[in-house]
Amino acid sequence: MHNFTRYAPLAGAAILVVLTGCQSKSPAPTTNRAALPTMERVALAANACWFKSGDPVFSAYRLAPELNSFSGRPRILAVPKASPESRPLLVVQAEGNPARLDAFGPMMDGAAGSRIRQDVVRWANGDKRC
Repeated sequence: MHNFTRYAPLAGAAILVVLTGCQSKSPAPTTNRAALPTMERVALAANACWFKSGDPVFSAYRLAPELNSFSGRPRILAVPKASPESRPLLVVQAEGNPARLDAFGPMMDGAAGSRIRQDVVRWANGDKRC
């Protein structure tokens, strides 16, 4: 399992450094850090950047969002396009407030694992870029 909790302070510090360098009179928008809003941001960005963009790493998969979770762990899954009922190859989930992110599955152990980790942390922190 890959727990993203350890990256949260680094991401927050990086955002703080960037924000303190800007001399803006209007306050920066706050990002809701609870599990559901965090996973909604991740799901939207993952859909656009991984699945709809034609990214070759994700071309054989489809997004299966499970955001309305009664377990308190909203999540997204990457499942094979040809058999969406199959076991997911990637699970990204969050729980708590502030959200603690976790990602696991065979895709995390492969060559794309590092990139997936970086993308998810970036999107969870409100950055929408691919």
